[in-house]
Amino acid sequence: MQREPVTIDQAAQRLDRLPRTVRTWASRYHARLLVKIGTASYYDWLDLATIGRQLHLGEHVPATPEERDALRESLKTAA
Repeated sequence: MQREPVTIDQAAQRLDRLPRTVRTWASRYHARLLVKIGTASYYDWLDLATIGRQLHLGEHVPATPEERDALRESLKTAA
């Protein structure tokens, strides 16, 4: 699976949320960190978007990036 690296600021803009909110999600739910270059951290866009989706819907956020990957796969097959 191709992972799309995004910074917290980029993800926040796409999700229409404040960067501090997305940063809290990334920390609380252990979002998949792809790479850290200097002071910049790049996260997996789909992982952050899945966290945002679950919170928006008021549903349980799976505990690990792998469980969130499985959730996305199950949503694809259900559609």
